[in-house]
Amino acid sequence: MNGSIRLTLAVLLLVVILIFGLVIGRQTFMASSQEPAPAPDLSDLNVYVHDQARPLADFRLADENGNPITPEQFKGHWTFTFVGYTNCPDICPAAMASLSKTDSLLPATLPQPEYWLITADPEHDTPARLRDYLAFFGEHFHGATGELSELRDLARSLNATFVHREVESGILVDHSGHFALINPEGKLIAIFQPPHSPDDVADAFQQIYEWAKENHPRASQSSGP
Repeated sequence: MNGSIRLTLAVLLLVVILIFGLVIGRQTFMASSQEPAPAPDLSDLNVYVHDQARPLADFRLADENGNPITPEQFKGHWTFTFVGYTNCPDICPAAMASLSKTDSLLPATLPQPEYWLITADPEHDTPARLRDYLAFFGEHFHGATGELSELRDLARSLNATFVHREVESGILVDHSGHFALINPEGKLIAIFQPPHSPDDVADAFQQIYEWAKENHPRASQSSGP
């Protein structure tokens, strides 16, 4: 009789363990197969986030020190880009100043982005000219110049355009006014439309980072501080 009881208890224990294992396995499977949360709706901040990041055009350009850069330059960290030029009379200085203020607002707990001016006027924006111009905005600011066709391709992949037009005083460049955010995989993840409030840009960046960290952890990881 005691042997039958022990056998029954052992069978019941095995059944309980089996059921428990099935429940845990089902929950694990559901968690792993769960679709990522959609991109945050930040339209009230004039920011539009892609559910799936978009690759950039291939390019071979030069930075403000004359060093060659490729799309690899934008990997391993978050990056804000702006398409403009150093002789721009109004939009560009205001946009760059806004990014500089944004940089000062980001807490140390967030990845610290880089900021890149993609020139739309490579004839005048030499590396030396970019270096002198960007020195006013901070150590995290860089510039890209090179062949006009490659700059156009890069701008287009950042949802930006620019057009040269001649005026009496020389050449003016009509260009897009938004910031583009590139994730640490080197892909376009968000567009920040003007007007640009540094507080709003910083707030939106934090929300995008937290969403990416939760739903696309590999794409959110920065190799820097």
